Amino acid sequence: MRANAVGKKCSVAERAYCAGLIDGDGAIMALIEPHGEKKFRFRVRIELKITQKHAKDLFFLTRLLGAGKIRQNRTTSDWITRDQVEIARILTLIEPYSRMKQAQIHYAQEIIRTPIGERRDLLRVARMADALSKLNVRSNNRRKNYAIKIQEYFSSND
Repeated sequence: MRANAVGKKCSVAERAYCAGLIDGDGAIMALIEPHGEKKFRFRVRIELKITQKHAKDLFFLTRLLGAGKIRQNRTTSDWITRDQVEIARILTLIEPYSRMKQAQIHYAQEIIRTPIGERRDLLRVARMADALSKLNVRSNNRRKNYAIKIQEYFSSND
């Protein structure tokens, strides 16, 4: 497990292992949240999470990747990060080795890269967030249609 403060480099094997963890026990999610300090009253964030039964199985990720924190749940533990810069870096590291979440990685990277300067940019990102959410199996029953919610918000304020 090599990580340095400057480049935070991972070996090929470590990148592939992380990709496998994310493919199997991870989630790449898009969150669009109301945020009063943002120009259009919403912010878009990608969340990266890996769930395991025991926290001890996740501690190496914070050292290896130089990001994230461990959160205990009732029956499981999560390694989680919402730092957009770190997520972009991690997704770039694992992208060549991911087998199951290539589409989610693509949407997440595009969401992170898209600057929101106009309402249409926010709506475009919201549609990408909806597309990403559709790809997450556990989101099917609790999925939010962000694009419609944002359009409704803008319509009521116009």
